[in-house]
Amino acid sequence: MGDANHLSEPPFMASDPPPSTGGMLWRVVGGIKTMRPHQWVKNVFVLAPVFFSKEFFHADLLLRAFGAFCVFCLLASAVYTINDLVDVQADRAHPVKRYRPIASGRFPVTAAKVLAVVLVVISLAGAAWGPIFFFATAVGYFVLNLAYSFRLKKVAYIDVGCIATGFVLRVLGGGFAAGILISWYLLACTALLALFLGFGKRRHELAQSTRKGSKTRVALDSYSPRALNIALVLTASATVVTYAAYTLDPVIQRQFNSDWLWLTIPFTIFGVVRFLQLMAGRPRAESPTQEMLRDTLFVFNIVVWALVAFAIVYRVRPEVGF
Repeated sequence: MGDANHLSEPPFMASDPPPSTGGMLWRVVGGIKTMRPHQWVKNVFVLAPVFFSKEFFHADLLLRAFGAFCVFCLLASAVYTINDLVDVQADRAHPVKRYRPIASGRFPVTAAKVLAVVLVVISLAGAAWGPIFFFATAVGYFVLNLAYSFRLKKVAYIDVGCIATGFVLRVLGGGFAAGILISWYLLACTALLALFLGFGKRRHELAQSTRKGSKTRVALDSYSPRALNIALVLTASATVVTYAAYTLDPVIQRQFNSDWLWLTIPFTIFGVVRFLQLMAGRPRAESPTQEMLRDTLFVFNIVVWALVAFAIVYRVRPEVGF
């Protein structure tokens, strides 16, 4: 037992400078992990305007939307890298985050700074090739996340609001890049869903900090379990109601030439309930938003929702085609 505990300790104490060990390949792997490519799945929201505009098979629009997706992936990686640089000392004191490449010393701070600059330059240069409103949205997303990393993540409720705004900017970016008018329903559902997930993550973190007797996020000092529970109930209800209203809106039904979109409502309800179960049932997990992407039931539900929505929105009609 003594050896096991010893092996679980961080490679250096929080007050010590990180070691400079490992070869080039080790550092490359550390750089890739710092970029968090597994988090790029969040940027599928960039493709939502094209999907719900019934233009998913329009090659030019899809290509522009995919380009916007790539820009937001690189920008997100730049933000993650900057955030890890800002939080390096705090991460070294965290039971899980201390193993991140920069905090553990696997990826040198100097290399991380260079990586952040390269990612920002490439992503914003790519955004500049698109429409001016897309470029402005990409810049706004980057500035918002810088403000979040340096200050706003320490302010309760504002921190979750920043996360939700980031998702809305993704949707706007996809619409501007493809030149598609975005439904207010899509923006509202995106904002409400992001708020719900954000409050769920804070509730999970607060429960962890209470169990361990220490808070690893400054903003948690201003949160309370009761307030977060209320926020979760309100945002969960608002998300489901807004999505249901979207599927039942006569204008939307005429747009899709179908009144069957309501069939996707149960999948939305199940996704909300399943997230709450994961948040409460896996207290030792690092994050409920990461757990949901590892959960078979949750992922299966998303896939089935996407297939059903696709079948309804893009069903073949002999007289009009797709």
